[in-house]
Amino acid sequence: MAAAPEDDEKPVVDQLPDRIYKYRSFSNRTIEMLVEDQLYYADPSTFNDPLDTRPTLKADVDAVALQEMLRTFVERRTTAELEAAAKTIRYRGRKTVEHILRLGRQQAEKMLQEVAYNATNPDYEMEDPDVFLLTSYVERELLRQYNKGIVSLSERWQSPVMWSHYGDQHRGLCIGYSVPGDVGNSLRKVNYGGSRLVQASAVAAMLRDDAGAQRLVDDLVLLQKAPDWNYECEWRLIGRRGSQNSPLEMEDITFGMRCDLAVKYAIVRALEGRQRPIAFYEMHEVEGTFDLRRRVLDVAELGVSLPRRARHYLEVFDQIQDIEPPPYNATGA
Repeated sequence: MAAAPEDDEKPVVDQLPDRIYKYRSFSNRTIEMLVEDQLYYADPSTFNDPLDTRPTLKADVDAVALQEMLRTFVERRTTAELEAAAKTIRYRGRKTVEHILRLGRQQAEKMLQEVAYNATNPDYEMEDPDVFLLTSYVERELLRQYNKGIVSLSERWQSPVMWSHYGDQHRGLCIGYSVPGDVGNSLRKVNYGGSRLVQASAVAAMLRDDAGAQRLVDDLVLLQKAPDWNYECEWRLIGRRGSQNSPLEMEDITFGMRCDLAVKYAIVRALEGRQRPIAFYEMHEVEGTFDLRRRVLDVAELGVSLPRRARHYLEVFDQIQDIEPPPYNATGA
């Protein structure tokens, strides 16, 4: 694991892709997302890989340093929670601030005492139970501070596996976005493989407001995945959790091979008159191979048969007066 960068070390900046894609199944939420130009920043704890955004802290510092890290984390978290509560009930002023800071320190001391007491448990058959417990507590507090949401995107629109997993087995669609220059550092590339370990020394540097260490820890917490996922070519847009206005520019929509004609029609019509027009495509197989390609969707052809009215075909016969008699039966029956 690399050591925490020095303060004057410039972080490596990802080369942003020209176009990036979001696979979706068709639903009311998808329609809402398209017409309102929004993206949903998901809670990482809901991701299908339980190891995703769940690194392990490695104690490469002593117990005193770990205690100080735990104290800082708890004081900051408790203070932030109490400040939010005070703002809700409109409590402010010097006494409120002092009270919040005092409670933060008390909560930190209480947790440190809890660690010290638990370390005396004889069931811990290890060389240094203090370090073990402090590491566990600091790791938990580290992960609690990452309350951001993530939008998962891909560099690829032609992945058969992703069409099956995220595009509702080709019944869904894939939305293409261009990446404006002002998106900046909120769009980050996922790293595949490597270690899930985060050095405690890097976390300590992060708590001292070391920007390089902050980026290193962010990468290890938010952007590290198992190598088996590398087919996704994933990029992550990081922001406040929940539905947010999209910072990306929607450019095109590609429909899966099994996508219903009515779904294509509904989405094309829903985006009619959009200030910035959307290009529409549909997926096709490359004959004799497992490769996929896409071609431009004939939007005009959609309107030939849709929308249809079923009773129209019955009313066509209402205008016909000469109804043929039943066929002649020689038996008179």
